[in-house]
Parts: sequence; C-alpha cells; structure tokens
Amino acid sequence: MPKVLIVIARLNVGGTSQYIGELVHGLQAHGYEVLVATGYVQGAEVEDDVVASLPLRRVPSLGRKISIFKDLKARRELKAVISSFNPDLVYSHTFKAGLLTRTLKVAAPRIHAFHGHLLSEPELAGWKSRVVVFFERLMASRARSLVTVGEKVAAELLEEGVGDNSQYVSIAPGVRALELESREGARKTLGIHEESRPVVVWMARVTAVKAPQRVAEIARQVPGALFLLAGGGDLMNSIMRDLPSNLKILGWQPATRMWAVADLAISTSENEGMPVALIEAQLAGIPVVAVDVGSVSEVIDDGTTGFVFEEFGEDYIKKVRELVATPSQMEILGRAAHERAMRVFSVEKLVNSHLTLFNEILGR
Repeated sequence: MPKVLIVIARLNVGGTSQYIGELVHGLQAHGYEVLVATGYVQGAEVEDDVVASLPLRRVPSLGRKISIFKDLKARRELKAVISSFNPDLVYSHTFKAGLLTRTLKVAAPRIHAFHGHLLSEPELAGWKSRVVVFFERLMASRARSLVTVGEKVAAELLEEGVGDNSQYVSIAPGVRALELESREGARKTLGIHEESRPVVVWMARVTAVKAPQRVAEIARQVPGALFLLAGGGDLMNSIMRDLPSNLKILGWQPATRMWAVADLAISTSENEGMPVALIEAQLAGIPVVAVDVGSVSEVIDDGTTGFVFEEFGEDYIKKVRELVATPSQMEILGRAAHERAMRVFSVEKLVNSHLTLFNEILGR
C-alpha cells in the first residue's frame, strides 16, 4: 500500500481544502494510505468542514504568515512527521508548506502543487514578490513534478523562470454539484424579502487579493440588483463603511445557501488559481462575471457560461448591469455553465490524473 504525505499550511474554507479533501478520499478508495500534515487557520479565517473527514496530523507551528522562529520550529515538526510516517511520496501544497518541505532531506520523491501563485498578490508587491520568485526558482528543482491547478498558472510561473516545462502537470479541481437549500428557505434565512430584484453573489475570503471593495462600487452603479457579499477576513471592518443600500454583508455562509439564492455570481479578484467557488456556482446553473486572473478563463467559457474581462472597470460593470436587466440571458448562460462544469470538473478526472502521476513517479 503506497503511503502519501500531503503537507499544507492550513485548511481554511475554500477551494484548496476541497481539492485536497476529494483527492484524499479518492486515493484512499484506490488503496493508498494518506496522511495530511497541517497547521491551524489564523486570524479571522475559518477551518473548512472537510478537516473532520481527513486523516490528520497537526503541525502546531505551521501557518500562512512568515515568522522565522515559528517556521524553523514547523520545519522540525514536519521532519518528525515525515520520519514517523515514512511516506513513499511527499506532496506539498501552497508556498509555505512547499518551501519548508523542500528544504528537508527526504528519501521519498516530492511533488509540489500551486493553487494559483503569490506573484501578483497585493500583499507581496515589490521586493516581497521578488523574494517569493527567488525561493520558488530555487526550490523547483527539488520537486519531481510541479502540479498547477490550471494551465495558465503554469505558463505564468514558467515566465518567471520557476521550474522546467517538463515538470509541470495541470490537474483541474474535481467538484461535486452541491445539494442546495431551497431558494425560498435560503432567502428567508438571509433576510431577503423582496422578489423583484435579481440577486448577485460575491463569495470569497475578504482579503486584499480578492478585492472585495469593488463589490460596493458595482452595487452603486447597478441599483437594479441586490448584492450579497459572503465571506470573512481581515478587510471586514473596512468594507462595512459607507455601504450602498443594495449591498448586504453576510459574513461566512455555506455555498449551499448562497448559490440557492443567486441569479449571477461575480469575482473581482486580483489573483486566483482555479476558483472552486465559481465552479460550484456554474454547477448550480449560475453564470459568472469575473476578472481574467490565474486560471479563471479556464473555469468560465467567455460568452457561453459567463464573461471574463481583462481588467476590472467600466466594461465589467456594464456587463453586470446588462445581465441583471435580462434574466433570460442569465438563464441561457446558466444552463450552459451547468453542462460544461459537469463535463470538465469531475472528481474522477482529479483522482485519475493524480493516480497516473503518482504511478509514474513510483514506478508502479
């Protein structure tokens, strides 16, 4: 029975946690022994419910924020986990886990996954971004393969000199269609009493890279729709100021509730991998308007299942206004979105692609 150790800094609510959850369960079903080594969520983040179903080993000092003392301690803790579990393969996810894992001397082959990248995050502008690029270039050769959740992410990393083209494998998320709450019940829970206005949903972490402040700007210019912002993060207090009357800030909400009430989904991010929330929206028959960052254009078929804009601005807002004014167009896009998402983002493809990669590396 092959043993795989998956390492990730934290499992906060979001697509990366769901990706890992589906992968772990799929590997177990194919006879793999899997252990997930992870730290804890920090600040206003919430841990994903998938954690309860995973074979977990906590690494107490491992977290997203950079801290030399804690990171060195986390490295020692990871070394102990690897020694006790003795994996045949080590599979790291996201920057911090990948950096620490690839600095260790490990007998087992290593794979690192990029769920997006940090190169265009606002928090890491300037010299910080150059530091990240330096370490990613340095560590790339220490992984047998580099998995990207989207082909565009791989292209952007290669442009920065990270790794070699032969190392890259793109594996899209495997996403299950959600069992949605009833529309009527979800609206009641969320306090939505009017029936006339279409509902536009933004759902993500409320942090700088997701650009939540843009939702208020859209809402002011599209008074014909009700906007719901669902999520939590360090910008919650700042976005609560001077809200337009047609925007409600909800905090964390289950996707099963949000996509039950939505007529249109929007994404305003400045950086993404391949956002699972947008795939879930499309599986629910909801079209999406988004900014073309990361692999968003691989999630949305522009003009068929939604619309993708090179940058956020007047054209983006104009399209949102146009769609909420024409419910029939949103319905057509939504049907196409559901059909494509069912075909492209299956759990079976996610698991089988990993099995093929693992078997090649392990010589099975």
